[in-house]
Formats: sequence, C-alpha cells, structure tokens
Amino acid sequence: MKVPGAKNRTGDIRDSLEQEILTGERLPGQRLDEQAIARRFDVSRTPVREALQQLVATGLVELQPYRGAFVKEISLSELVQMLEVMAELEGMAGRLAANRADDTSLARLKASLLACEEAARSGNPDTYYAENSVFHEAIYDGCGNDFLAAEAKRLHQRLKAYRRLQLRVPKRIGQSLEEHRRIVDAIVNGKSRVAETELKKHISVQGERFTEFVNTMSRSDAAE
Repeated sequence: MKVPGAKNRTGDIRDSLEQEILTGERLPGQRLDEQAIARRFDVSRTPVREALQQLVATGLVELQPYRGAFVKEISLSELVQMLEVMAELEGMAGRLAANRADDTSLARLKASLLACEEAARSGNPDTYYAENSVFHEAIYDGCGNDFLAAEAKRLHQRLKAYRRLQLRVPKRIGQSLEEHRRIVDAIVNGKSRVAETELKKHISVQGERFTEFVNTMSRSDAAE
C-alpha cells in the first residue's frame, strides 16, 4: 500500500519498518528493497536510505556490500545471551510486582491468565502468543518501575519472533500455561522471590528445552 505524504519522511519510514520487523511481518534475513519502499512511501530513495541507516544503528538492519539492506539475523549465541538478559529483567519485574502491584494491576494479571488459558485450549501457538504478550506486559506494568517496564518491553519486542517460535516446541504451550499459573500465584500472594525465580525459569531456554528450541529453529529455517 502506498503511503501518501511529504518527501522528507525518514522518521515515518523508519518507524514503519521498525514496527514490521519487530512484529515479524519482515523476517530475519529478508531483503529490504529500497526502490519498493520508496514507491510505497512516495519518496525518493534518499529518505529510505537514511531510515535504513538509522535502523542499522539500532541493530535491526544490516548492510551487506553489493547486496543491500537486510533484516538482521540473530545468531544462536546472541539469541541465548538476549534471553538471559530477558530472564533477569522479567525476574526483577515479577519480584517488584509481587511487592508493589495494586488491586487494578492484579486484576489485569488474573484476567490475562484466564485469556491465556482460553488461548491454550485453541492449540494455536500464534493465538496463545498474543495473549502471552499481554500477560507479560501486565507484569511489566505492575512492577512500579517505568524504566524497567520500558526496557523489558523493548527487549520483548526485539525477541518477539523467537519467543513465538518457542511455542512451537511440542507441549510447550501447556508447560508455559502452568508456569503462568505459578507466576500469578506468587505475585498475587506477595511471594517476591518465588515470582522472580519462576519468571527466570519461564524465560530461560535450558536443557531439553534448549535442544528442542534449536531443532524448531532449524526446521523453521529449512521451511523458508
């Protein structure tokens, strides 16, 4: 769809491409065609190139000599490191939420758990993932630390495609739901350290889960 507007649209182009990358509409390794993007936004290639350079600076895009711009692919080692950081951020958010969440935040968390249970019954990983995202945002928003919430949401978005992929591991949806229930119980009952531990385990990819996750990633790459 062509987007109307003025010639100097670098910010709009950057924001639109960033959102498409973060939501998985543009997949890792996908080429970003400057001409096609310029036609879409009804601009010259100059603001497109500027937008792509800004996305390079954020780590979402990479420029390959003589080939152009591509959505950056995350190596397995980088992914594991990012998940380790995500586990720490979520653990901290859970610990703080157990101490600080008010009645409104707790009600939102409980409602999101019910939505996850309903989505799990559908057996659809994408349906469950949508509610899973709402669940985790409820924890971030209930932690009482806006900076932590913003950082957790930012990394959550960056990992969105890969966290969604985790749910394709056999039986992972059911396991995830059970973990959600333990997390909610800990937060609602003010068990801050338990909440922290449960969230760290929930995010970490270790042991058999790690092997299954790697195999799922391999199958996904082969299918593309």
